[in-house]
Amino acid sequence: MRRPWLAPFVPLYAAILRLKSNFAAAPKKLSWPVISVGSVSAGGAGKTPIVIALAKLLSERGHAVDVLSRGYKRESTGIQRVDPTHEDAATFYGDEPVLIERATNVPVYVGTDRFASGTLAEQSALTGECGIHLLDDGFQHRQLARTIDIALITAEDLIDTLIPAGNLREPLSTLQLADIVIIREEEREAVEKTVTRLMRSGALLWSIHRRLHFPQPLGVLSAGLRPLAFCAIARPADFAAALAQAGCGVLDTVIYDDHARYTGKQIAELLAIAKHLNATGFFTTEKDAVKLTPDLREQLEAFGPLIIVPLVAEFLYPERSARELESRLT
Repeated sequence: MRRPWLAPFVPLYAAILRLKSNFAAAPKKLSWPVISVGSVSAGGAGKTPIVIALAKLLSERGHAVDVLSRGYKRESTGIQRVDPTHEDAATFYGDEPVLIERATNVPVYVGTDRFASGTLAEQSALTGECGIHLLDDGFQHRQLARTIDIALITAEDLIDTLIPAGNLREPLSTLQLADIVIIREEEREAVEKTVTRLMRSGALLWSIHRRLHFPQPLGVLSAGLRPLAFCAIARPADFAAALAQAGCGVLDTVIYDDHARYTGKQIAELLAIAKHLNATGFFTTEKDAVKLTPDLREQLEAFGPLIIVPLVAEFLYPERSARELESRLT
């Protein structure tokens, strides 16, 4: 357990989940098919890279795709279509929606009412066009009907427990609701048997390969021989481990709370640490980079190169995955 002192409250949380399920209203249905991407855990399963990979995969096959996101911790209200050129887009729309839009160039809508967001997306489309909605972090958002439910599961999730003692938003048994379950290829041997037992009959099990994409031609040396890494993501150890595995020689990784915003205070702290360690530059994630204003980036780059390292998710069999999706959308 992550927070064993809160274990007595887990049965109460489980009871609330059952009540919500028993009294939930019938889900609303949009005109276009909906592919939901989510997980049973509160964060860090890797949903955003999968949404990006799916948007690219379907767009390349000629489908009109949009993304419906809640816009977690955004400052704006109501339904908004993400404008990546906004001066402080990550603060206004949320960091993950901005990252998705910039990585895919598909329309991304933020709003707590995903049905209303989807309706606006359909109204904004070309006349006669039928597209596909990708519901970001939608496994628990059952107010909206979905055509395909995709759930991500990690080895860490399989040994976790429910909130508040752990990070599971739902019991592992809810994987029965998924049409497709995605696991990490490097974890397949450890988790496949357990995950298969949790899945319903007829559901598909996909594998993904996750890798850091370094800029060329310098690759891992882009930030010099003594780089400092920083991030504000749900599972920072994964980022640090991936950098180490790639041979980046990172001096240290400065970790902030997931979705934390960067201000002058955090940048001054990073610069002080970098100076103390005699660092030569910085590594950070795409999700963190979208939260850096031009002024904050300039401050870091005045010290040394700032290297943004995307985490890329790749389907092991993309053509087969696309065909399997399309067969379930018709």
